[in-house]
Order: sequence, then structure tokens, then C-alpha cells
Amino acid sequence: MAHRARKKARYEDLCNLPDHLVGEIVNGELVATPRPLYRHGRVAAGLMEEVGPPYQRGRGGPGGWWILPEPEIHLGDHVLVPDLAGWRRERMPALPEGNWTSLPPDWVCEILSPGTVRLDRVIKVPIYGESRVGFLWLVDPGNRSLEVFRLEANRWLLLGSFAETDKARAEPFQEIEIDLADLWAG
Repeated sequence: MAHRARKKARYEDLCNLPDHLVGEIVNGELVATPRPLYRHGRVAAGLMEEVGPPYQRGRGGPGGWWILPEPEIHLGDHVLVPDLAGWRRERMPALPEGNWTSLPPDWVCEILSPGTVRLDRVIKVPIYGESRVGFLWLVDPGNRSLEVFRLEANRWLLLGSFAETDKARAEPFQEIEIDLADLWAG
């Protein structure tokens, strides 16, 4: 029995998706998922409120970062859209003019949902490693947990796991303390 080759996804396939879907190209395939639940969005907004002022704006912290929600990142043949990503300004002095970048971020945060947990953990995490993203956070609102990883010798090293009402100092933003209880509120 002959195997029919799948059609490799193209960028225009992403552009043709309806607005209620988030599209990515992963390993040559178009992956479309529904927009996140409000709880998911609340956690993303909460992390932006914590990390943005001290790292992006330099208010109460060192500054020197661009922190963006749902940026489109082209990593080789992959087009990924993490929930949050950050670039040190020494590597990305100005934001790109267009709506995407091919410069791998220094930090990525994926907020896990029941429908995307396999995609985020099993498929995208290795791509981030191959692309030399330095830090990865996996936030699970359902389990109220945060896992913090650093890429070392091409492997993800778990630096810490935090949950419920823990107060986390998490690389690369260890200068601030994040009260996880604030992320789950609401």
C-alpha cells in the first residue's frame, strides 16, 4: 500500500486561519488550536504584570528586556507562538518592524491547557532547545504550578518547581519574587 505524502504547511495556511484559532507550523504540519480560555489569559496577563515592569520598563528591576505576549517566532521550518517570550535587548536592540521574528528568544513561557499540553511539553519544548532558547517556564493553571528550566549542554535542566501559594524567584527573572497565589486568583 502506497503512503500518500502529507502536504507541507505553508505560511499562507496560517494567514488563512479564522481569527478564533492560533496557528503554528510544527514539523511541517499546520497546528490550529482554539484561543485560550480566560483563566489561561489571566495567568498570562498576571505574568506580564509581574515581569514586564521590572524587566521591560526597568521599574523596580534591571530592565533590558523585551517581553511580548503571543509573539510569532520563525525557528527554521517551525512557526511557533508561545504564550510569552522575552529577548534581552543586547541581542534584540529594537523590536522587529513586521509581525514576526526569526531571532530565538532568551526566555519562553508556555501556559498549559488540556488541549495543548502534549503540543507544548512534548513537541515544542525540544524545538526551543534546538533553537537555543535559554530559559523555559511551563505554567499549569489547572495544577497551579510553575516549572522553571534552563538550557545547559543542549538539555533542559529543571531549576525549580513551584505551586499553589509559593513565592518564586525564577531564572532569568530571579531578582523579583512572584507570588503564585496572585496568578491563580480571579
